[in-house]
Amino acid sequence: MTAEPVTAAEVRPEEPVAYAVREAVRHDDRDACFAVRREVFVEEQGVPQEIEYDTYDETAVHVLAIRADGVPLGTGRLLFGADAVGKTGADPSVGSLGRLAVSKAARGLGVGAALVRAIEDAARERGLAAVDLHAQTQALGFYERLGYAAYGPEFPDAGMPHRAMRRVL
Repeated sequence: MTAEPVTAAEVRPEEPVAYAVREAVRHDDRDACFAVRREVFVEEQGVPQEIEYDTYDETAVHVLAIRADGVPLGTGRLLFGADAVGKTGADPSVGSLGRLAVSKAARGLGVGAALVRAIEDAARERGLAAVDLHAQTQALGFYERLGYAAYGPEFPDAGMPHRAMRRVL
């Protein structure tokens, strides 16, 4: 399944949107995750495609928010173990949440928060004590409302200002 970009008319009906969040384990699930990331990061935010996808994609836990009819709405990933150490201050008990993306048309539906909670659940299942992330500064409030606290100085990533944040599970 190759996911096509979602339009506002497809996602914003008169009734609430029914969707599920699950780990992306099938090949078509991964394709859907990558399609949402392409839409949000590459097309919307101008992140170069060659830095959006990396070797961590092979070993990360990917989560996918998908509408009842199969339209992908959002995605995110969890790095853990050796893959996360460079992003979490070398603490093996901390996972790294990243690549959180919600289709523009699906924003405001609670998809982002549901994805974060699913990633935290995946971290708990793997015995992690906390989750770190690198938030675009414009998204700090979103993560703060979910219990994350910023630490350290602002830094650039993909040409955009970011801050490190952590939530103890």
